Amino acid sequence: MPLDPDAEAMRVLLSAMPPLETLTPAEAREITGTAMAASLPHGAEVASVEEREVAGVPCQVVTPKGHGPFGVLVWFHGGGWVIGSAPLSLHTARDLAAGAGCVVVSADYRLAPEHPFPAAHDDAVAVTRAVLAGAAGPGADPGRVAVGGDSAGGNLAAAVALATPGLRHQLLAYPVLDATMGEPSYREVGDGYLLTAPAMKWFIDCYLQGADPRDPRVSPLFADEEALAAACGAHVVLAGYDPLRDEGAAYAARLAGAGVEVTVSRYPGQMHGMLTMGDSLPTGAAAMEEACTLLRRALGHAA
Repeated sequence: MPLDPDAEAMRVLLSAMPPLETLTPAEAREITGTAMAASLPHGAEVASVEEREVAGVPCQVVTPKGHGPFGVLVWFHGGGWVIGSAPLSLHTARDLAAGAGCVVVSADYRLAPEHPFPAAHDDAVAVTRAVLAGAAGPGADPGRVAVGGDSAGGNLAAAVALATPGLRHQLLAYPVLDATMGEPSYREVGDGYLLTAPAMKWFIDCYLQGADPRDPRVSPLFADEEALAAACGAHVVLAGYDPLRDEGAAYAARLAGAGVEVTVSRYPGQMHGMLTMGDSLPTGAAAMEEACTLLRRALGHAA
């Protein structure tokens, strides 16, 4: 299937940016942050956005309109563990909060290479466990908590779901699940699209700095059967023109094989990043709507 026309227009626009792997982390943050800030959508209308520390981690707590207590989504932004931030992904947190009718706690976890693995993982686990203990506030129900993220944020969400009992759902948007970069999609669509194989190697090198890429906290695809079977249900979003496509499909299959309820949505004509680009990509908006419907369902009833 060819690349969707709207994705092709986005690909051409983004091709003017220098390859991330040719930059320092500071340069990559400045260039991508400036580009994103110039074109960030506002996101859906919500009742409030509050900046707060949760388990010592800066977070943005987004509360939807309506009457609580609401379920909670702990959200981890993408950016290869190196770039991005909670403020730069606020529009996504707004869309998720309004679409799913839940409080979103968007974690501004520590970034590599200044804070290599396991810093981001540890921050993600700490925030989630604090939310399960009531840290999201009186308008949030700690008995109805989900995790989610896109790309490297999806990696953190998957790892948290393996390490944290009591969760209702995990939303994994084109997640990083195998830091060995061994799947065929790295060779098939690893160059020329939004995320490239060289950029992924750069991200992984910045994050791991010698750590074992098969550690399940880094690569949930290598988790044992017992851990997989204990995980909460999952919704996995995959894009056809994404080097992470095959590891996402493989992880969904492993979860399902372990008895976990899994839905997989494939967008064969789209690129990495589509879920958070709904203002520019109609299929991204559709993917967000579906993700919110499933999240609302998972969080919809008190225990």
